[in-house]
Amino acid sequence: MIRQNFIRLYQDSFSHNWELPALTNYDTGTTFTYGDVATDIARRHLLFERVGLCAGDKVALLGKDSAEWCMAFMSAITYGAVIVPILPDFNPIDAASIITHSEAKYLFVSEKIWETLDPDQLPMLEGVLSVEDNAVRMDRTEGGLLSRVVENLGATFAETYPQSYTATDIRYAEVSNDDLILLNYTSGTTGFSKGVMLRANNLAGNVTYVMERDIMFRGENILCFLPLAHTYSCAFNFLTPLAIGVHVYILGKIPSPPLLIKAFAEVRPTFIIVVPLILEKLYHRSIVPQIRKPFVKFLLSVPRLKKVVHKSICSKLTQVFGGRFRQIIVGGAALNDEVGRFLYRIGFPVTVGYGMTECGPLISYEYWYDWLPGSCGKSLSIMEVRIAPDERDNEGVGEIQVRGENVCLGYYKSPELTAELFTSDGWMRTGDLGTIDALGNIFIKGRSKTMLLGSNGQNIYPEEIESKINSLPYVLESIVYDKESRLFALIVPDRQAIEQEGLTVDQGWERIEKSRSELNAQVGAYEKITAFVRHDEEFEKTPKRSIKRFLYP
Repeated sequence: MIRQNFIRLYQDSFSHNWELPALTNYDTGTTFTYGDVATDIARRHLLFERVGLCAGDKVALLGKDSAEWCMAFMSAITYGAVIVPILPDFNPIDAASIITHSEAKYLFVSEKIWETLDPDQLPMLEGVLSVEDNAVRMDRTEGGLLSRVVENLGATFAETYPQSYTATDIRYAEVSNDDLILLNYTSGTTGFSKGVMLRANNLAGNVTYVMERDIMFRGENILCFLPLAHTYSCAFNFLTPLAIGVHVYILGKIPSPPLLIKAFAEVRPTFIIVVPLILEKLYHRSIVPQIRKPFVKFLLSVPRLKKVVHKSICSKLTQVFGGRFRQIIVGGAALNDEVGRFLYRIGFPVTVGYGMTECGPLISYEYWYDWLPGSCGKSLSIMEVRIAPDERDNEGVGEIQVRGENVCLGYYKSPELTAELFTSDGWMRTGDLGTIDALGNIFIKGRSKTMLLGSNGQNIYPEEIESKINSLPYVLESIVYDKESRLFALIVPDRQAIEQEGLTVDQGWERIEKSRSELNAQVGAYEKITAFVRHDEEFEKTPKRSIKRFLYP
């Protein structure tokens, strides 16, 4: 058990950092101090109290990243409720499925997203509030209690704190680190959604680890441009900074390269977390064309001049990210080895960590100057990692299994999946294959779970999309893969089904291609398939009939 109580971290931080800026919406420039955040939380606590929300009740949160999103999240957990953050890019049907499955009583939602939801698909909700301003969007409480509470909230707050709300008034719920505090759904597709149950202790483990490693400091700036509904961004762009007294700028838009470069120059963050795609795009679009020029190639062939070129590239790349950061941490997926080794050679302060939602998320990390290219650092001091032997491999590769303070309780209302998650001796199966060297560096050889990463940092699970593809007429099997930040589907036509209809295989394939629009209507915006690619032979499979995915794109 982590010694520091998770909720107390924020009670102390908001009081100590009362006057400092806490959250800024980058697109509007609106800034909230730690005192503003604490005051907003106090108002929502009064709302929760008046409508009868109880400790342990679920509060869903569905909206674009913003300071208001963060305050809604924080108000729920500091009240003692369980927060259920949902990616705004989820298909509305899938989002509704998650809200219902989680048994959420209340929903904070962005206005535009609420317009896409069908209230009839949300039978368990008692009320819906705008994440932007707490305006009531649906009220099923007895006698319209929610609407009356919101209407009188200003007066209620003034009566409760007649001398104004101050740092000394902060009193948050007694939430044990053993308590469930966060349900994070790893998927938004009906039938496949898994609600990861994270305790306060799991989040405390992540936050206090960063605090103890002196990775970020009070009064510094960071830029959040990855989805806050993911544990990666949530833990290190939001929860950890607010526990320390850091100023978080929230981009709130799709992180296109031009927008990011502009934001980095203005915010000048001291700590940056990214997904591999961002660094890889910069490398292939900006660095590779330069180092392939004949003159630069010549300079790189001369040892003394090579260092000068590397230093120049490093300096220019550093300026792209604002020029003030101490290190960049890559997570969410494996960094391309070529890119990682080049950045290491030029002395660029980058490192790669490893984690998963089920660990809230961090498993391993190493500061950049000790990072070994190709690895994802060493296990945290509060975590243990082992490699389970794999009968298919004789080179030390096996499943990475973990245990420790960050490991979740399991999957909500899914005892069978929870049982599958853990070994008989209590280690959590990650589903990833890897090795560990003599120094403790972890090397991931492949993700058996085949998770892909979208351009905005979204987790994409190919099997879920494949399930929909395989249900289309004339499709035998499929593999979804990404290429240059777009999704493609390699599809084997079902010859037998096609011929039974009196069609040729070519005619059958034409019909399969026409069904792509039907598929894309069923998935989230970041899951849409760019093109179907025909593959005329069945995929090679293991004895257990699993596709050998590594043989294909």
